[in-house]
Amino acid sequence: MKKFFKLNQSAVEYLARNYGSPLLVLSENQIERNYKFLAKRMPGVKIYYAVKSNPHERIIRKLNELGSCFDVASDGEILALAAQGIPANRMVYANPTKTPGGLRAAKSTGVNKFTFDSESEAIKMGKAVPGGTVLVRIRVDNPDAHVDLNKKFGARPDDALRLLKIAQAQGLDAAGICFHVGSQSPSADAYIQSLKISRRLFDEAKAEGLNLRILDIGGGFPIPVINEDIDISGMIEAIGAAVNHYFPDTEVWCEPGRFICGTAMNLITSVIGVQERNNKQWYFLDDGLYGTFSAIIFDHWEFELETFKSGLMIPATFAGPSCDSLDILYRDKLTVPLEMDDVLLVPNCGSYTSASATVFNGFAKTPIIIWEDVEAELIKNIELAG
Repeated sequence: MKKFFKLNQSAVEYLARNYGSPLLVLSENQIERNYKFLAKRMPGVKIYYAVKSNPHERIIRKLNELGSCFDVASDGEILALAAQGIPANRMVYANPTKTPGGLRAAKSTGVNKFTFDSESEAIKMGKAVPGGTVLVRIRVDNPDAHVDLNKKFGARPDDALRLLKIAQAQGLDAAGICFHVGSQSPSADAYIQSLKISRRLFDEAKAEGLNLRILDIGGGFPIPVINEDIDISGMIEAIGAAVNHYFPDTEVWCEPGRFICGTAMNLITSVIGVQERNNKQWYFLDDGLYGTFSAIIFDHWEFELETFKSGLMIPATFAGPSCDSLDILYRDKLTVPLEMDDVLLVPNCGSYTSASATVFNGFAKTPIIIWEDVEAELIKNIELAG
């Protein structure tokens, strides 16, 4: 597997010169490679792409062509996918606490698969989407996760059957269990432990007259850039083998987001300000925390800043372009000295970046181009220039 999509210096300079800066470059081919990598190592597991990680329409289109399903979390995502022709039966409304507007959108489009983790949600769904197929989300402990989602979501495993019975009493189809071990989990251990818990719950449910038939193992699969020591292929194969062992006759879903899109996009950003403040070197970039670098706050992500320069490394502060003092990306980050108009490359910024960017202070969201749309043009022009 090609681990990630990364532009070279010639491509960065050409794109910045011809398309401007800041600029995001998305590779559809990398989206396809990532999807197929996962599907091959977990055969039989249905992939539901977590749209929230990056909802760009070309990602959705490519995954639709590949046969993917989709994890949606709001009326906006449901309606956007429906407008792109995604069938309702290939979506799961996987937000454990849904808005009235989201439930209306689900009913109007025909989305009929849901997750929940509370009695109030079961009652709400019973009224809004009668007959809906529901999975109860259980909380699982995983202190090794990069982002712990279980602080906000998930019922205690011991409450799962009670909640499924409540859902069934509301006229819902109590069909299964789901879990999410958290983002960027570094090993298969948390998945395997969660599968064991889920197996126990399936068996207890059967003994109590509930016919569970669907298991959703969530997402959280790590992309291999945060820790090169992770054997991502072996990890996913181990999860797939455990799924087959514990649930050989069950419909199983997964909900990857970052794994699919994280390595498929690069940011090109430029230095728009150079100054010394309190004897510290500062560099201002044309993209910041309110834009693509929003993942620093919302996703705890550490970005690589590639300068294509060599020299003695110095500590520097990197700041974004807005008039907010919060808009500081890094302090004392080691870098070679930079100059005005220097162009930087930020690889592996496909997830929770453009998706959570804002237009604060009147700055437009960073435009996105598709690499495969411009690659031939770029190669031709670089060859002519050479």
